Formats: sequence, C-alpha cells, structure tokens
Amino acid sequence: MRTAHHRHVVVAATAAATLALVGMPVGAQPASAAEPASASVDTSVLAGLAEGYLQQRADMLTTSPPTARTALAQVRATPSMAAQTRDDLAALAEKGKRYKEVDGGYTQAQVDVKVDDTTVDGGTATLQLTEHTRLRLPFTPQEVEEGAPEYEELSLPHTVKFTQGSDGAWLLSSDKAYAQGGPTPTTQVADTDATADDGGGAPDENEGAKDNAADTTPLPDSGASDAAKSGVSAAYSYNKMVAYADKYWDHHNDAYRTYGNDCTNFISQAMLAGGWGPKGGALIQRTSNKYWFYGPTKFTTSYTWAGAENWYWFAKKHEKRTKILGNVWQLAKSDVLQADWTRNNNIDHSMIVTKKYQGTPYLTYHTGDTHNKSLRKLLSDHPRAWWYAHRT
Repeated sequence: MRTAHHRHVVVAATAAATLALVGMPVGAQPASAAEPASASVDTSVLAGLAEGYLQQRADMLTTSPPTARTALAQVRATPSMAAQTRDDLAALAEKGKRYKEVDGGYTQAQVDVKVDDTTVDGGTATLQLTEHTRLRLPFTPQEVEEGAPEYEELSLPHTVKFTQGSDGAWLLSSDKAYAQGGPTPTTQVADTDATADDGGGAPDENEGAKDNAADTTPLPDSGASDAAKSGVSAAYSYNKMVAYADKYWDHHNDAYRTYGNDCTNFISQAMLAGGWGPKGGALIQRTSNKYWFYGPTKFTTSYTWAGAENWYWFAKKHEKRTKILGNVWQLAKSDVLQADWTRNNNIDHSMIVTKKYQGTPYLTYHTGDTHNKSLRKLLSDHPRAWWYAHRT
C-alpha cells in the first residue's frame, strides 16, 4: 500500500474548492483502478473540503444562518458523519440564536484553514489542520474606532479524515477538534472537559479557603464605557499586558514552551511583559505558591507559573499583586478572570481582558486559543461555573 505525506498547505476560498466540496474535483477524473489514490489526490482539494465543512459550521452561528438542510447539502460525508454533522449544525444554529439574544451575536463568519500535514493511505486521507475563524461582531466602524472589537477570533487544531467513495470522490468521515481544558470553542458544541494543569500541582502549604466566587449579576452601570482602574498600588504597564495578549493569542511566543493546558502559562507571560517581576528561582521553591518564576524546563519552573489554582494563591494571597473583585462586570482591561468549571474548589482556567466596550469585558486566552470573546457569551456558555475576577 502506498502512503503519501504532504505538508503545509494554506487554503483560500476558491471556485475549485467549492466544486470539490460537492465531490467534483476540477480538471480531474476519478482515479482509475490502475492509479493508486495516494498518487492522484490533490491535497488542496482535501483542504478545500475541510475548509468548506468548517465554514458551514461557522455560518450557522451568524444572525442570518443558512437552513440546516442547505448547509448539510454542501457537505459530502459518510452516512454516520452526515448524521453527526446534521446534529451539530442544528446545535450551532441554536447557539447562534442564544448569542444573538445575549449580545447581538455575529453578523458574518470567515474560516481559513492551515494544513500542517496530510497522510493518504489508499482510500483514506487524514489532515492535521488548524481552523482560524473570524466572527464579525455587530459594531459599526465608528464603534470599532471608539474601542469596540471588530471580530471575535479563534484558532483550533483538528484531525479531519476522509474516505474515498467508489466514484473517486472524497467523503468526510470524521472530525476531531482539540479543545479540552478551556471554554467550549465557539464553533464547537461539546461541553468543556476540565483537565488538570500540567504545569501546576499540590503546593507545599495548606492555603485555606478562597474568597467567594464573583457575582455575575450585571451592574446598574454595566452599559457604561470602560473606566480607568482604581485602587492599584503597583506601577505596572497594563497596555503592555494587553498588547502581549493581542500579539500572541494564537501565535505562541517561541521564547516559552507550550503546555497541554496553556492558559495560565499565557497569562503569566502577559503579566511578565507588563512588569511583574519573578520571585524565587531555586528548585526547592518550585512547589511553593509563594514563588513565581519561569525556567528552561518544566521542572525548573514554579507551579504558580502555569497552574491556574497555584497562580491564584501567589497573585492574591502571597504577593497581593491582584485584588479579588466581587463582581465579574467590574473587570477592566488587563484584569484576569479565572474559572472553576465544576465547582470543585480547584480553578481550571485563566483569561485576560483585552477590551472593554460599553461595560462588557472581552476575554482572550489559550486553550483553545481565542481573542476577544465577550463575557456575556462566556457566562451564557458556562452558567454553572464559579468565576474569580482579579484586578491586576
């Protein structure tokens, strides 16, 4: 059996990809029995199929979505995958309606795909790819100029598989998105699976009880413009914290390693860029929440650097670099929001506020990589979570 590998294909929406989506490769006849499928496949056709499928998913989230039947007709899939896709498209349409109710939803979606690796083995093709989706928010150009976010963006790795039919056309057979640990990605419908921070762990000391989780009730002035921070004693550069998050939300900084659950690693990087100084550095200090430092290996880096629960105790209790806010709507730019998805008193996720407009904070985070998602949508997605809001 001949196996072909192809790497790094960047896809743009083209007529050829559109035709390929419905099983009609442009300028090509179905592979003959004498010609191995792995030799004849055009990787751009496979990438176009994947991009078209992901575009249909994103379109269902918009305020003017296609009908589920129309969207499904654009996806050529195996019977089992067609059934799953039908269910997902319906769920995404409902999600889009909910988002429209909570904050206006999305007016348009644009999906681009970067294929990192393609493996073709006979009549089976596997793509390792990254979905980059922009979801336009319902703000006018003037509002964007005033500080409103133009888009919510997400970057999400997938493994997408295709099976070649008897007519030579490729059928979508499976799609696995890698989204464990963080908030449910916008273009996905599965609930979040809480995962342990692989950079954190049990500290040396018993920290006692946390502050109460923040209230999520909108404040009377929640429609007001972003206000300047008050009551902050340290002279940090909040603009640098936000600029770092804006730059590296999906383009990970090569100066740092990436963790499987990377959210707090990302927040620590942003805090360091904004003026937080490391504390400690000795190997014996690694497991204590009193220290915060990054080393050349995971085993020379403090738990507090990449562990959400550990970071809470360093920032709030031991160094008092943050102050816990009583209400999530008090969050301002560069503040940090943490989540305990299952209410088990162990924080699972960390995010930074990169914009605030008309009283609504917009959050940016790793795992899965997302830029400027509104707090309103996050609360709607995860109504049972406990939230811990930090004034940085």
